[in-house]
Amino acid sequence: MASLKDLRNRIASTKATQKITKAMQMVAASKLRRAQASAEAARPYAGRMDKMLGRIAASVAGLDSAPPLLRGTGSDSVHLLLVCTAERGLCGPFNSAIVRLARERANSLIAAGKEVKFFCVGRKGYDQIKRQYERMIVEHIELRSVRTIGFANAEEIADRILRLFAEGAFDVCTLFFSRFRSVIAQIPTAQQIIPPVFDANAPSGANGAAYEYEPEEEEILAQLLPRNVAVQILRALLENMASFYGAQMSAMDNATRNAGEMIRKQTLTYNRTRQAMITKELIEIISGAEAL
Repeated sequence: MASLKDLRNRIASTKATQKITKAMQMVAASKLRRAQASAEAARPYAGRMDKMLGRIAASVAGLDSAPPLLRGTGSDSVHLLLVCTAERGLCGPFNSAIVRLARERANSLIAAGKEVKFFCVGRKGYDQIKRQYERMIVEHIELRSVRTIGFANAEEIADRILRLFAEGAFDVCTLFFSRFRSVIAQIPTAQQIIPPVFDANAPSGANGAAYEYEPEEEEILAQLLPRNVAVQILRALLENMASFYGAQMSAMDNATRNAGEMIRKQTLTYNRTRQAMITKELIEIISGAEAL
């Protein structure tokens, strides 16, 4: 049986942990509002840009003059998986859910005879992926020193992706991130960004309004497609940030409540042990008095 001193130390340690988890919950809650606002502000721009490019791409689909980023390499034998996760943990299954989705895609591609490569953004995802696919990781970027995610960060990642594509390192690139829905709901998402997959229901020139482009469609696409890659990556990073703080807030709230329940049980054990020791001492005193 643990001594009273050991039980007091356990209770004090649990209370200290509870204070930490409560503080982390409050910090995550304070940062969540700004991160959620940034993610929601990026959605309309990214969505409309995707629809606009889809409308333009429909008019040049199948043409040899279409930019390489649109028509692809003509093959899908090499797949690059761009996995975006957080730099820190203590956020429940947030990081592992994204990695699990990427791992399932990688395993299915490998089973189909495809070559798979990984581009990791974020330390937690990199740490998990390298355990099984270390030789397949071609790039790794950490954003731990970045206080506020901006377009420059997404553009840096996009430039590396586009450079690998220009070198012929892959045929298809798929982006993995977590889309923010609410504090308790973050949805792991996979989005193919090279070659881009546009909404099939988006109106084109044939079934929607007629457009005349200046300059030509090919020139517009050659300039906007690389930027669209950066925009989609920026959107993923912002969605990830909001999802991370939501998941961390929920996880720390659960941890705080669990610590409170543990303190209650430890205090009950302490009181019972203390009462048992007092009763034992009283019995010894009474027995000694009767012996006299």
